[in-house]
Amino acid sequence: MTNHWVDIKNADVVLIMGGNAAEAHPCGFKWVTEAKAHNKAKLIVVDPRFTRSASVADFYAPIRTGTDIIFLGGVIRYLLEKDQIQHEYVKNYTDFTFIVREDFTFDDGIFSGYNADKHNYTKTTWDYELGDDGFVKTDPTLAHPRCVFNLMKKHYERYTPEMVESVCGTPKEKFLKVCEMLASTASPTRAGTILYALGWTQHSIGSQIIRTGAMVQLLLGNIGIAGGGMNALRGHSNIQGLTDLGLMTNLLPGYMTLPSESEQDFSKYIATRASKPLRPNQLSYWQNYGKFHVSLMKSWWGDAAKAENNWAYDYLPKLDKPYDMLQVFELMKQGKVNGYIAQGFNPLAAAPDKGKIGASLAKLKFLVVMDPLATETSEFWKNFGEFNDVDSSQIQTEVFRLPTTCFAEENGSLVNSGRWLQWHWKGADAPGEARSDLEIMSTLFQKMRKMYIKDGGKFPDPIVNLAWPYADPESPTPEELAKEYNGRALVDLADPKDATKIVRKKNEQVAGFAELRDDGATACGCWIFAGCWTEAGNQMARRDNSDPTGIGQTLNWSWAWPANRRILYNRASCDVSGKPFDAKRKLIGWNGQKWGGVDVPDFKVDEAPAGGMGPFIMNPEGVARFFARAGMAEGPFPVHYEPFETPVGYNPLYPKNAAATSNPGARVFPDDRAMFGKVDAFPHVGTTYRLTEHFHYWTKHARLNAILQPQQFVEIGEDLAKEVGVVAGERVKVSSKRGHIVAVAVVTKRIKKMMIEGKPVHHVGIPIHWGFKGVAKPGYLANTLTPGVGDGNSQTPEFKSFLVKVEKA
Repeated sequence: MTNHWVDIKNADVVLIMGGNAAEAHPCGFKWVTEAKAHNKAKLIVVDPRFTRSASVADFYAPIRTGTDIIFLGGVIRYLLEKDQIQHEYVKNYTDFTFIVREDFTFDDGIFSGYNADKHNYTKTTWDYELGDDGFVKTDPTLAHPRCVFNLMKKHYERYTPEMVESVCGTPKEKFLKVCEMLASTASPTRAGTILYALGWTQHSIGSQIIRTGAMVQLLLGNIGIAGGGMNALRGHSNIQGLTDLGLMTNLLPGYMTLPSESEQDFSKYIATRASKPLRPNQLSYWQNYGKFHVSLMKSWWGDAAKAENNWAYDYLPKLDKPYDMLQVFELMKQGKVNGYIAQGFNPLAAAPDKGKIGASLAKLKFLVVMDPLATETSEFWKNFGEFNDVDSSQIQTEVFRLPTTCFAEENGSLVNSGRWLQWHWKGADAPGEARSDLEIMSTLFQKMRKMYIKDGGKFPDPIVNLAWPYADPESPTPEELAKEYNGRALVDLADPKDATKIVRKKNEQVAGFAELRDDGATACGCWIFAGCWTEAGNQMARRDNSDPTGIGQTLNWSWAWPANRRILYNRASCDVSGKPFDAKRKLIGWNGQKWGGVDVPDFKVDEAPAGGMGPFIMNPEGVARFFARAGMAEGPFPVHYEPFETPVGYNPLYPKNAAATSNPGARVFPDDRAMFGKVDAFPHVGTTYRLTEHFHYWTKHARLNAILQPQQFVEIGEDLAKEVGVVAGERVKVSSKRGHIVAVAVVTKRIKKMMIEGKPVHHVGIPIHWGFKGVAKPGYLANTLTPGVGDGNSQTPEFKSFLVKVEKA
């Protein structure tokens, strides 16, 4: 979230698209109802199904799953054509005026630099044109044909209301009504927010869908303001913390990145990421990358990280390619992985193509499952009849189950969607022999280190020299780790502006990331968490919910990264002179000497507006990007590409170019590509979703939840039910090229037949929660049906749009 849950109440317009907050985030949905009740906000829901969110919406519009970029691209076209944009915001705070390189092209659905054999891009041409001074060239008049504004207008000119209707299935009049309602927030005195979830992320173009939504918000001036933002609704309690702490294969904590195989030189590694400003007087805050990185290395390796060895840079792995979930299971299938630890992860249920996942696990020598519950993954080798039909005698994988505590049985912090680190306290002791993840991982590490010390091994240094400064080496406490993430001074820190003044004494907790150094004087486990546990104590444990502002800025409730800032980019809530666009929703402002207000300024506090520094301080150009330069896998502007299993069979925007049918930069392996189904055999569109009564794959173990939703079902529309000859309560077989499930049919008016490119298309709703473990009635794993393809940027699987066939069981 660029904003936070409570801030939703400040919106005048709320768009829920790619999510279903009323059912999947019922507690957070309170703030949508607050906006409606007290702010007279209008709620728009765009979804393939008429959901509980839609039932309380002011306006609902249907859409074919996987076509969100056409819909949102159509909104962009409408806003530009009708001149319904926040002009002052867009001209000053985005790259609208920037000129793009002359050799950049976009032709028939493909950008310049595409390698058809490798299915990827060389991105050199995806950049601005720079002057001799190294700064980007601009045209404030917007007359230059290659300025971002004109390129974007041309790019989205074919995203007409008629195209939206034909491809998305959204009636033209409904689409235009959504455009009109969103456009009302282009006024500086109105705010609109977008809420999305897995309905946007779980596509082969998921990251680009989110970018398109952000572009709509930038045109309307809705980023950085109260009641605005791009707000991701996290699927469960610590998904935000997962990415914050770098638990992706190419990340380090704080959204730093691991080096690639070609980056053996430490100084070049830092220089590549410490971006220099692309315009005069811009902050380009990633210039501090070295401070964050060296402090992380000191946190991990202590005295072993020193200037002479480039702060233990050689200890870090240098990636030859991404080792995401899809890649690991591909290697596992090929017999190239010996062992796998599934920690709080149930891949047999959660990864795409259950058949491939099961076959891959069967090739392991050993599998370790760390979980409070017996999962489908821990029992993958057992035959559960139709639900997991395997020959156990042929599976040689040795499986170890290590029962862990759950969140209610330990102290610690969770990071919610709004970036709030909220400390929680242990509510009960763990049953049986369950141990915390910290204790299990620490015990494993201690045994591994002893083996390396005793027996040696290839390059033991990263293991042997790892700092482990905990009172009980085999059981670090959450409190110790939290302090480590915050960071501390390793020597007395002098004021950079006055060497005679000490700002932080040796071994004191730092107050924030501004105190971090690149000379080995500080250690910090996650720079964006610096400030969460200071010399003043545990800031995450604060529970003061007073709100003198009246707009939900409860700065003393828990702690938010970065720097306890609640709304990111809040400098953009003011005009160029520092005056808030909307005094009623003031976040910060310039008082003639410094920035201040009801939020922590996302800006240099003493930077006068006259200097021209932009509000998007992490970007070297200081502004937000419509043109993504070289940052995305598929191109600098979002493009509609069909799902890899498309009911259309071609891209209606580029029907003559087969290479542009589906995302040319997506994550897909050759054998998986061969497993994609075609519409002639699988004529219906499947999409997965969650229910309020269940939490992923956990609550089928809880009797009360199993009573509420005891049996697996799929949801089909009345027209489809008539076509296949079933009535409500009968069982249907739902097949894809990868397998089938059998479930009870819920026949509903909530899913309507759509006319797509002149042909009828039916959606099938498939809840994800059932499996062959738990006290609920056994069911099939929904991912039996889903294809092995992922987003080219995040590698997130395409669970929200795939082809199936529904027939009477």
